[in-house]
Amino acid sequence: MDGLLSLKEAIIIYLDRSGGLSKLIEDCKQTEAVYRFSFDVNPSDVLELNATLGDCVLHDPVKAISLFQSVCYLSIKTLSLIDHIETENQVNVVLKPTHLPPFPNYCLDLSEFPRGYGPMRPLALEGLVIAMTRVTKYTQGARFLCSEEKCPCSRGFHHIRVHAPGATESATVRSDFTCFLCSSPLKEDMKSRVLGDKQLVELIHVRAVDVLGVHDADSLRYQSVTLFLRDELCNSMRIGHLYRVVGIPAHVHQWPNVTWSVEACSIQPWTPKCPCLVSSNFQSLQTASACSPWRFAAIVANSFGSSVIPPGLYNTLKLGLLLSLVQTEDTPDSPNHLDVLALNSDTLIIDRLMRYSLPLASRGIHHALTGELLASLSRDEHGAGTANIHAGSALLASGGVCLLGDLTCYKKDKMDLLQSALESRTVSVFISGKKYGDDMDQHLSFPLQCNFWALADAASPSKRTARYVLELNAHTLLICVIPLQLAELFGLVVQCRETSSNHPLLSMTVHTLRQAMSPEEPLYPACMQFTTQDYKELLAHARELKVDMSPEAERMIHSYYFASRRVRSDSAQRSTVSVTSVKLIALAHAHAKLSLRTQVLEEDAVIAVLLCESSVTLKHGASALVFPPDAVFPCALRDLDSLHQRDLMLEESRKQILHFVQTYATCTVEE
Repeated sequence: MDGLLSLKEAIIIYLDRSGGLSKLIEDCKQTEAVYRFSFDVNPSDVLELNATLGDCVLHDPVKAISLFQSVCYLSIKTLSLIDHIETENQVNVVLKPTHLPPFPNYCLDLSEFPRGYGPMRPLALEGLVIAMTRVTKYTQGARFLCSEEKCPCSRGFHHIRVHAPGATESATVRSDFTCFLCSSPLKEDMKSRVLGDKQLVELIHVRAVDVLGVHDADSLRYQSVTLFLRDELCNSMRIGHLYRVVGIPAHVHQWPNVTWSVEACSIQPWTPKCPCLVSSNFQSLQTASACSPWRFAAIVANSFGSSVIPPGLYNTLKLGLLLSLVQTEDTPDSPNHLDVLALNSDTLIIDRLMRYSLPLASRGIHHALTGELLASLSRDEHGAGTANIHAGSALLASGGVCLLGDLTCYKKDKMDLLQSALESRTVSVFISGKKYGDDMDQHLSFPLQCNFWALADAASPSKRTARYVLELNAHTLLICVIPLQLAELFGLVVQCRETSSNHPLLSMTVHTLRQAMSPEEPLYPACMQFTTQDYKELLAHARELKVDMSPEAERMIHSYYFASRRVRSDSAQRSTVSVTSVKLIALAHAHAKLSLRTQVLEEDAVIAVLLCESSVTLKHGASALVFPPDAVFPCALRDLDSLHQRDLMLEESRKQILHFVQTYATCTVEE
């Protein structure tokens, strides 16, 4: 008895210190037959206060709930917080451990099997949300009365049923309960039923998305876990995002099956920790190229992907892919997405480069033509009867890159779906109320927070899409067969072309033959010092950098925007300039990050303007600001002379941009 009293005293002290008593007083304003009180509990603080109570919270949650229930009832009666409460059964206490000790026995790895009959106590797990249901109702508590009128239990609050972790609806509300005094059937007092919100979430190990990447997955088995979110935890998770969850595993009995699920106690967003140290090779390169603000990023792009394509080939596209990899943000309402569309007559080489680059993203998803791009619906399998929303490739790639592949292989309905998603940057899901047991239809929207990569064959005809002809340097050129409206939605459009002295087919032939003849020897010793792991660490470090815009860069970007809108008087062209110019800041930020700087310089704005102007020119022809097609990489980077030559040409481009904005940005533009 003394031990029990000491535990209850420790609970009173903990609730007083943690603010639980104030919350208890506030929650007593409810007018229900069953009063629900939820407390966030930090087991570390409880252990410091009373080791026995802390052990009870961690290893015997049912007993801990019973102790807290008794303390709450005594507090309510002593302080006269609720006038009409009669029995302790009317107090429904929910304990939510916020943290657990950082030891293996308190962690649950979602890739481990079998899950079996483990301890039904709080455990910590980490995973990716791949599906979720709508919010539905469940019974928090119910009052039952004895059907025998002479029995004392035919009145009062003797028979109270409350939800327990892992219990189904039938475990709380059923018609075959009997009175513990006279064994007569019990009937529910429907006026006293207390309802709460419930949502089901499918959680899976983060490594499971490797199956959707471009490389073979490890020989491991992955299976999703059903997570039950209740009441205030509903709508606290989003599809495609990572979370750390503290929950209680439970077996859900639905005859004849027994399923394993987790009742969530607390949820926190989770970001895996990865090394963000720049390799010594790149550090040495940064020191050696400090004389020019353009050189480091140029050499990084020139050497990128040397294991799949020769150095110097498609440098502008490689720079665009690196900028897109750097500028990936997993934040809502972020406009800084860098979608890349590559146009070329030989899509095989571009496809190899994009597949090589995809694993370097924080999360890379390769969309299959037969798979779901945005989202799909199915009926919930856990008895709720509601709609279960499954994430498509785009939602699974949140905070990373979704590789679409060759757009000319897509059917028209898929093209229209992609175009709508890129325009709104949301995934819209229609849930039929008639089909999924609701009174009304629902439209749900999920934000798209990934970069899209795509390629298109510029030479192949297509009956499904309208070809369009663009003017480039006063010459008419058919560059693509996808709809112009879709191409305009990609922030960066790159037409991959090379000079006759550096023909891609010849370069790739030599590259492939050398790989076959000398598989163990480095093909390009100067480039092979930068390994794929070096690039992965460099990009991870660059993504973490926080950059500020310098006044010179901001002035150039805003002036170019207004000048471009003035020069391109056509409304469609103005719209394209508006959409593309939104990417100017994102491109400038990304180039500064790739150059390992924390301030966006005017030189970064020059690269952003060149890339944006190139994209707009491909769609609507040249403006008064005319650059050569290879303005970003005007020469192959083979030695210091070529680097110096590129710096001179970019400096000339900077002067041309300044002259352009001084000429055309001085007048007010009609919006």
